[in-house]
Amino acid sequence: MSNTKPYRFIISGGGTGGHIYPALAVANEIRARYEDARIIFVGAKGKMEMTKVPEAGFKIVGLWISGLQRRITLDNVLFPIKVIYSFLVAKRIVKTYKPDAVLGFGGYASGPMMFAANSLNIPSLIQEQNSYAGLTNKKFGRKAKRICVAYEGMDKYFPASSISMTGNPVRKDILDISAKRSEGLEHFKLDPKKKTILVLGGSLGARTINNSVLGELDKVVKNGYQVIWQTGRFYYEDIKTRAKVYDLTNIRIVQFIKEMDLAYAAADVVISRAGALSISELCIVGKPVVLVPSPNVAEDHQTKNAAALTAIDAAIMVTDNRAKDNLVAEVIELLKDEDRQKVLSKNIKTLAKPNAAVEIVNQLMEMIK
Repeated sequence: MSNTKPYRFIISGGGTGGHIYPALAVANEIRARYEDARIIFVGAKGKMEMTKVPEAGFKIVGLWISGLQRRITLDNVLFPIKVIYSFLVAKRIVKTYKPDAVLGFGGYASGPMMFAANSLNIPSLIQEQNSYAGLTNKKFGRKAKRICVAYEGMDKYFPASSISMTGNPVRKDILDISAKRSEGLEHFKLDPKKKTILVLGGSLGARTINNSVLGELDKVVKNGYQVIWQTGRFYYEDIKTRAKVYDLTNIRIVQFIKEMDLAYAAADVVISRAGALSISELCIVGKPVVLVPSPNVAEDHQTKNAAALTAIDAAIMVTDNRAKDNLVAEVIELLKDEDRQKVLSKNIKTLAKPNAAVEIVNQLMEMIK
């Protein structure tokens, strides 16, 4: 389609990888289709999007915004001022940039941006990653032209007429890992003859998963398994120090895994939290997975995410309070049962939505036409 002026989009959201990576996947899809499209991101100052987005080659503007704390803090006292100030800045960004549409992916910065778009009659699209809609998305979903979701039954949060079932966008490099196993094992300097456990706790880490694996690491070593272990930045130094008492010949402890495609390719079984983005990636990767939902999230939505998989025998769930005693035992039992691995792998793949970013951009372009 010929278009005299380049398309212009503002993408907002962040706070965690779960909001940032889908937003980047959509931005890359827009850029792949329309080379001259102008895209800017709006994030929250001090949050991880302020480094991750420029690393991916996009410009980002930071708003002075944060979430409400559950206790009385200076941040809470400043909260109303931050919201008003961020809304005024967001409004100025929209007026200056004149976007064709604003895309919201949830998180603190998304609120002022969606509010500004609505107040200036700019069409907006929301992408909700979870089975339980986040606060910002719920609030602004009523006025959004399109809401792209990854779970059924989201009409309890949003108008049914605006909903599109697209799935969650994931990074392109994990779409086909089938031929990367040898490369993955070589990259992490692991033994091709041994079974590999991939331990993930999100970009920041998961204390329960880390402590549960560390507490039973001797069993993992004794059974001859090897481990790729992403501790997250909060726990890295502590875990590295405490793990020194074990034979770490085939244990790779890292703060953050950049080459996720190679980690997934090398893995026989994955241990993971049950965040929406993690689950979307695991469905595409199709590896047998043991999920440990985080109990510290709104409406316990990670347990709901995990339950949706266990209901169709697509994953094993170990609750956070049972992980210390049962997590490693469940993983070892699974590694010894090839048939069970095949069933879980086959069932989780049925939920994969590899074309989510493409679908979302289709919805976006239809909306602005």
